[in-house]
Amino acid sequence: MSRQLLMFAAIGLVNTGTYYGLYLLLLTCVPYLVAHVVASLLSMVGSFFLNARFTYRTPPTWRKFLLFPLSNATNFAVTTVGLYVIVDVLHAGSRFAPLLASLWAIPATFVVSRWVMLRGAPAAAGLRRRRGRTA
Repeated sequence: MSRQLLMFAAIGLVNTGTYYGLYLLLLTCVPYLVAHVVASLLSMVGSFFLNARFTYRTPPTWRKFLLFPLSNATNFAVTTVGLYVIVDVLHAGSRFAPLLASLWAIPATFVVSRWVMLRGAPAAAGLRRRRGRTA
C-alpha cells in the first residue's frame, strides 16, 4: 500500500498541476466556480487513467470509469466548500484558493479511489493464493 500511496501522491501532483493550469486559463473568461467545475471534470478523466495504470495497476473499465467520480466527490465537495470559504468568506482571492482548499480532501480521496479501483481485488488475490494459483 505504501507504493500505491506514493504513486497516488505523485499523480495527485500532476493532476493538481493540470487542474490548476486549466483553472487559471478558464478564470480569464468565466467566473471562478465555473472554472473550478470544468477544470475538475477534465482533470478527473486524466487522473482516472493515470491511477488505473500506475497506482493500482488495474485495467481501466467502463464500470471503474463510471464509479471513479465517487472518489472525487468528497474531494470536489470539500474543495468547493473550501474555495467558497476562502474566496467569499475570508476574501483571500481566487488565484491560490484552490490549492489551499484541495489540501483538506486528499486522504479521503485516496481511500475512496482505492476502494473503486481495487474493489474485490484483495479477496480474489487471496483466493488464488489459497488454491495455489498465482496472478
